[in-house]
Amino acid sequence: MRVVFAGTPEPAVPSLRRLLESGEHEVVAVVTRPDAPAGRRRTLQRSPIGALADEAGVEVLTPAKPSDPEFLDRLRTIAPDCAPVVAYGNILRPAALAIPAHGWVNLHFSLLPAWRGAAPVQAAIRAGDELTGATTFRLEEGMDTGPVFGTVTEKVADDDTAGALLERLAVSGAGLLVATLDGIADGSLTAVPQPAEGVSVAPKVTVDDARVRWSDPPLAIDRLVRSVTPAPGAWTEFRGQRVKIGPVSTTGFDDLAPGELRVEKRRVLVGTAGAPVALGTVQPAGRPAMPAVDWTRGAQPAAGERFE
Repeated sequence: MRVVFAGTPEPAVPSLRRLLESGEHEVVAVVTRPDAPAGRRRTLQRSPIGALADEAGVEVLTPAKPSDPEFLDRLRTIAPDCAPVVAYGNILRPAALAIPAHGWVNLHFSLLPAWRGAAPVQAAIRAGDELTGATTFRLEEGMDTGPVFGTVTEKVADDDTAGALLERLAVSGAGLLVATLDGIADGSLTAVPQPAEGVSVAPKVTVDDARVRWSDPPLAIDRLVRSVTPAPGAWTEFRGQRVKIGPVSTTGFDDLAPGELRVEKRRVLVGTAGAPVALGTVQPAGRPAMPAVDWTRGAQPAAGERFE
């Protein structure tokens, strides 16, 4: 099939790469978010998908909105058979959805109808799910509500961060997406409506969502921190300044108050609503992340001092 691929960030790269290597499908164009400022100098930078398409010599379309008339006209001219989508980052309206002959096929990183929305991997970790996966489905106007073509499952490890889990899902999901397009092309695959039961929603994670509440139980803190690693990154405040923290580990019983710090020879403990947790890394503003013990050598927390 002739396909137009829509995607933007790094997790979409394995899918586009698999399609470019496929002998069954021809990627005739790529749709991605416009170049955006990046780095300290704020120079315009191509999205990971746009950069890969440039390397492959594929036409790159970067509409400010996918409802722009010029973009829709170009898409009609290209006349793709199908349009696979992986983390594009823009809402597709009916005018765009109607153009590909076989519609737009989205790869979503959850087992739908669980965790519809922008942050399914983060939500799965924060909820303590033991199993997650990826789903291919036909896009429609509702948020991740379209009929399902196929799924692939993935176990959630006890130490998984959102970044590590998403990296695995991006690879396994790429295989699922190509297999889905194969099935659409040869007529062997039919989309099935999602069940009405088991619906959950995973909205975009904000910076405020990533703030650690030390009055929470240690398991909840562990899941929160892992769910927002690497982005936007878990954070707390120390002496009125924001610091980011990496994944923590749970410990045995202790009597620290929520947020209270205790510096030991080889670890740094923080009190919670239950047993304290041991910090992994700490990143003060404007500095690189460092082991928690190294951070305390400079910060020198006083006895009884707390994260806020």
